[in-house]
Amino acid sequence: MTQTDRPATARTPRRRGRWNATDLGLIAVFAALVAASALIAAIPVGGLGVPITLQTLAVMLTGLALGPGRAFAAVGLYMLLGFAGLPIFSGGRSGLGVLAGPSAGYIIGFLLAATAVGWLTVVVLKRTAHRTGRLRAILLFAAAMLSSIIFIHGLGILGMMVNAKLDFSKAFLADLVFYPGDIIKNVLAVSIALALHKAFPDLLLRRVRTVDPRP
Repeated sequence: MTQTDRPATARTPRRRGRWNATDLGLIAVFAALVAASALIAAIPVGGLGVPITLQTLAVMLTGLALGPGRAFAAVGLYMLLGFAGLPIFSGGRSGLGVLAGPSAGYIIGFLLAATAVGWLTVVVLKRTAHRTGRLRAILLFAAAMLSSIIFIHGLGILGMMVNAKLDFSKAFLADLVFYPGDIIKNVLAVSIALALHKAFPDLLLRRVRTVDPRP
């Protein structure tokens, strides 16, 4: 068999390399998406000043679509702009003063949750490259919920305990109201992310075509 007759094997996934202009553009776009989600359809809950927003949807979608590094950069950019004075936190707030409020834990949790679910997404996409789409969807949803519970809800409860002076039981009960919406938002985030990865296969993992080395 000649060099030109060698058959190509299946395309295998690998992590993206260094960032290019497209990656920087995606980071900016998703940072803007997270900012917009904090201001759209904010629903006040109780008297703690932590509203229900679409932010969890945007944050988890960022991780599911971009992976850990770019998700960290996108959510980190959003936080830096908010701390610098842009009114892009929930309720149109801005500045470092939000870290003294009851929602501080949620804001910090967004950064860690996006990074965690981004890392888990890379693992899932690699492990399910030749599996059914349903399995991939279930695993990505589990990854999103796990990241959300540990980082967003966990740090959110901690933030209310520290800044609102609530004991654990009261902070836990105050946080429970966010779970039904977060389940729905994580389902939507996974659905959108799967559609993005199907439309743009190299969005997160590059496909490398290998060649049979036999002569």
